[in-house]
Amino acid sequence: MSKIYPVILCGGSGTRLWPRSRRVKPKPFLPLLGDRTLFQQALDRVSNAELFEAPIVVAGEAHTSFIAEQAGEHRLVVEPAAKNTAPAIALTARLLPRDAVMLVCPSDHHIADEAAFLDGVRTAASLAREGYLVSFGIAPDRPATGYGYIKRGEAVGAGHRIERFVEKPDMERAQQFLDDGGFVWNGGIFAFPAGKLLDELATHRPDMAEAVEASAASGRWVDTRFDPGAAAFARIAGESVDFAVMENTSHAAVVSADIGWSDIGDWSALMEARQVDEDGNVLSGRTDAMDCRGVMVDTDGPRVSIVGLTDVIVVVDGDDILVLSRDHAQSVGKLDGAANQ
Repeated sequence: MSKIYPVILCGGSGTRLWPRSRRVKPKPFLPLLGDRTLFQQALDRVSNAELFEAPIVVAGEAHTSFIAEQAGEHRLVVEPAAKNTAPAIALTARLLPRDAVMLVCPSDHHIADEAAFLDGVRTAASLAREGYLVSFGIAPDRPATGYGYIKRGEAVGAGHRIERFVEKPDMERAQQFLDDGGFVWNGGIFAFPAGKLLDELATHRPDMAEAVEASAASGRWVDTRFDPGAAAFARIAGESVDFAVMENTSHAAVVSADIGWSDIGDWSALMEARQVDEDGNVLSGRTDAMDCRGVMVDTDGPRVSIVGLTDVIVVVDGDDILVLSRDHAQSVGKLDGAANQ
């Protein structure tokens, strides 16, 4: 059976984990969970040479130095501009054989159970070889409001057809989804047959498909680096692959996986992915915590002393200090410091 082509998407504005993450060095390239960065961990997960081809990394020019520093030489597609996931994935698909199965993975997610992840990859690849465009659905363990959801339809193989996509819900709807049992989180991981993805893009976003084709045709390889044609790429209207293809195709499927997944989308999500102590605290760096519950402190130098706090996060990065309640973690990216790094 043919191997799977991993495609690792790098990028991001670095605002949601400010001040540790910044525009000049966003979260994929930081060691937020262990000694290796999230990007390095993403590469580690697809390193089985019996299952995978060598990965292809997609990134902007601003991040190529981090990729070289942290991973050495890889096949690299350098986007002339950030245009969201649909053009990035389609451009890479254009560089692969039409019958290739792509595994598209963000570079900044956390997956705790890698064995379960690989089982899910095999299942998703099997469906992709049958012509399905496959999303990874994450089995929900709580009524989360920070994720999009997928409603599973009829069974197909070891997965399900996608009945519909649902935007981030409020708490009441999230609880309804959890109680229903037929909804999974949209994990942002996909398995695509390269040719089928391009065909569906041409059907539903013909202008994007034409510009991707022109950009690929006018681009060039230099050693292991591919630079797309910038003029054609600039014509592309940026859009996610969910909106451009997955919500329109009649060939969408979902594979449900319990893999210990998190998109590390904010400081509260990062706290949940780290190991807590007996009081539910996560303390990194020089920290004193007295009578605190559900607190995270992450300091890169100065001592932080806290007393009598609950569900609070404190981050110190150089001269920047962030203090927030956990239920406002999604608002960090709106701060002036985050936006104007």
